[in-house]
Amino acid sequence: MNRNSIQFYALYLTRFAGGYGFITLITLLSDYIDALDPTSVSVFGLFTVGAGFIVGMYTTGFTAAQTIAVVPLAWAGDRFDKGDVLVGVLALGTVAYALFVPVDSSLSFIGVRALQGVAVTGAGLMSLSLVGELSAVGSRANNIGKANASAFAASILGSLLAGALYDTFGFTPIFAIIVVLMAIATVTCWLFLDDDDTRVRGFPFTDLALNRRILTIATFRAQYAVAVTLVRTWVPIYAGVSAATGGLAYASLAVSFTVVAEKFTNMLCQPRTGALSDRYGRALFVFVGGGVYGLVALAVPFSPAIGTALALPAAFPILGPLSPAFLPLVGLSGLLGVADSFREPASMALFADEGTDSGGVASSFGIRELLWRPGSVVGPLLGGWLMYEVGMEWVFFVGGATALTGVLTFLAVLVYDFGPGALTEW
Repeated sequence: MNRNSIQFYALYLTRFAGGYGFITLITLLSDYIDALDPTSVSVFGLFTVGAGFIVGMYTTGFTAAQTIAVVPLAWAGDRFDKGDVLVGVLALGTVAYALFVPVDSSLSFIGVRALQGVAVTGAGLMSLSLVGELSAVGSRANNIGKANASAFAASILGSLLAGALYDTFGFTPIFAIIVVLMAIATVTCWLFLDDDDTRVRGFPFTDLALNRRILTIATFRAQYAVAVTLVRTWVPIYAGVSAATGGLAYASLAVSFTVVAEKFTNMLCQPRTGALSDRYGRALFVFVGGGVYGLVALAVPFSPAIGTALALPAAFPILGPLSPAFLPLVGLSGLLGVADSFREPASMALFADEGTDSGGVASSFGIRELLWRPGSVVGPLLGGWLMYEVGMEWVFFVGGATALTGVLTFLAVLVYDFGPGALTEW
């Protein structure tokens, strides 16, 4: 095994550890909603904050911290050694996950989620920047797909273990596993990553922000962030919360299957779809993946009707009594993973291409993150309001519609700026 391969495997391990921690919190979100009782949060004893706002802040606190952290972390990655920055944020993540153990209120949970957001952002930016920098152009999306597949493999394992361990032991053992994984990833990167000699003076965000291809894909990504944040966050919430709030009231283990389905199909497909986008271009895969994702999202609220129409079983071994909606929900979640596997490595490779050519790959990925942040901050607050004030199904209707408007806007701008053949030429 050559030195370059060792570095890739160290970065894949980083993606694995980060994916495990991230998905664990997503899987347990409905349990935190029930355990921490967001309806009882008051500010200085003067007034009570609405439950919809607090539930939204469970995710928005995380994404707001990510937004604040993107620019300084990306700048540091281009200006200094990316490996050193990566080791630092992995160590921060280790501390953050340890702090989830004493959490006992909505406010403390939101605060630790914010710290987790900084660590997740830094690890994602630096690991993907290094993968992109170490890769040749013709294998870049394929290697990014492999890195993402590592994260999805961890997501599968993390979802299943989170549900099973929580039902039996509670929160503490779950976070002990995450802390150990993060510590191993920290030490591995410290030992095996070569020095990063790339140094970018100045502020590369300025030039990259005016890059025509980045501006074009921004028309899609800014809208798609709302769609994915709503759909990806609310599928397990829909599966796990009580029927009184519009959910299916499944136990944690059953909820984990809805999460695993998306991650499993995404994991299987990404290396292959990434290789295909290396061969046939990026834009077509972004367009198709985003459009299909929107259509599948619109179908999620019809899971109970689909299950009833097909006379699907309402009870399963180990999982026990559920409802006929279970299999359709798991199937639709799997289709969401397939759709996103077309979009994600192609999109990441496009930003890596532009950043590498311009000498600021970390800043390019930083712009990619910044484009995501407004939607990912507003999305959960919108989702919380829709869930409590309008109806659970409207979370998915709004999410699906936003994905479709995103791909149509992207296509229009792409054709206008680069010509009708650009969809297959990028």
